[in-house]
Amino acid sequence: MHNLSIGLDLGGTKIEVIVLSSQGETILRQRVPTPQRDNAPSAIQQYHNIILAITALIQSCEDQLKHEFTNIGMGIPGAINPATGLVKNANTTCLIGQPFQQDLEASFQHNKTFNIANDADCFVVSEAKDGAAKGAKSVFGVIIGTGCGGGLVINQQLLTGPNSISGEWGHNPLPWADTDDEFIPCYCGKSGCIETFLSGPGFSYHAHKLQPSPSSEPILTPLEWHEKLLNNDPLAIKVFEAYARRLAKSLASIINIIDPEVIVLGGGMSNIDYLYQRVPELFAEYVFSDKVFTRLVKAEFGDSSGVRGAANRAFHPQL
Repeated sequence: MHNLSIGLDLGGTKIEVIVLSSQGETILRQRVPTPQRDNAPSAIQQYHNIILAITALIQSCEDQLKHEFTNIGMGIPGAINPATGLVKNANTTCLIGQPFQQDLEASFQHNKTFNIANDADCFVVSEAKDGAAKGAKSVFGVIIGTGCGGGLVINQQLLTGPNSISGEWGHNPLPWADTDDEFIPCYCGKSGCIETFLSGPGFSYHAHKLQPSPSSEPILTPLEWHEKLLNNDPLAIKVFEAYARRLAKSLASIINIIDPEVIVLGGGMSNIDYLYQRVPELFAEYVFSDKVFTRLVKAEFGDSSGVRGAANRAFHPQL
């Protein structure tokens, strides 16, 4: 088979690989769990376990398709420092300070080139190219899952910036904070980052605090809270109203700065349909405009959007 592209998405809980035809059709898609720190004696061992898992995943694809890939696109929950080539700003913290691209390429006997980008950048490219934001001139893509990342596409071109941090809204402080907003430490070293409120773990932490007796109640996942919401549980309604307001505030600050036509949500939290109704209703309170025309939409390709964007980078690193 010719003209196949391969992409990988390294997430906090899973590593996904996809192989696309030249027409964008999915030829092969697989997932494996991301090696966790709990199962490794050290952060460096977790790092090496991740490389081994990626190597095995690519080898499995090549064996199944009888095809060798030399150019591989990849999204990671961080960025490559353009000056040093080392990973920075990764919420999979074992990657920070590591020559990830070089180590991946060295793990193969045959020459392979990895085109690595931020996972949210891969996501927004996918959705702007042929997804939920197709045809829009300006698109802000948001991943709210294990972390809280973002990326920006203008006229079908990804903006990365000289520091490779365009779109990193998750590490700004929560805007228009209320007195009952608890600012907790973020892995980046600051406190009160948007990520600590809007990511999946952040959602669970703050939702748990709203329970009448937090110390005696189990910590529920966002999915469990969502099931309660669908059953009209009063506390779940309160939990999601608080979350929607924080999301609206945080996205309003983005709209006030770059005024995108479309904001696309991805990641686990994006599967909560309630957000697409309530958050736009709340925009009016925080966006500096009499009317808000920015559309808030769910990713067309769901949690495979990032890996599709990574596959596009296999032959087109500039995307």
